[in-house]
Amino acid sequence: MTIILYGIPNCDTVKKARVWLQAQGLEFTFHDFKKQGVPLPRLDAWLESVGWESLLNRKGSTWRKLDPAKQDAVQDAASARALMVAQASIIKRPVVEYSGGLLVGFDPQEWGRALA
Repeated sequence: MTIILYGIPNCDTVKKARVWLQAQGLEFTFHDFKKQGVPLPRLDAWLESVGWESLLNRKGSTWRKLDPAKQDAVQDAASARALMVAQASIIKRPVVEYSGGLLVGFDPQEWGRALA
């Protein structure tokens, strides 16, 4: 199975996800948003698959630091996508692509079912 984990290396949730994958003996490729950017074709596929509401991290510090006008401007997939392209840290992490689908966020039980 091919697994690609997308995220930011200093994100605590991404760190937990990487440790979990290693503990399960699962090989994966890590795509660093900070160094490699957000792959736009993949972002579009994620938005199509899970929707912008699931992909936009409104609980993180990046969202909280946005001024209210910018937060209010995110009303649909197009506006959410524009923000995600401009600020990759606003994407909920980690995003995991695997041969059977897509996972957003880290939930060990869900990951165990999907990646087992």
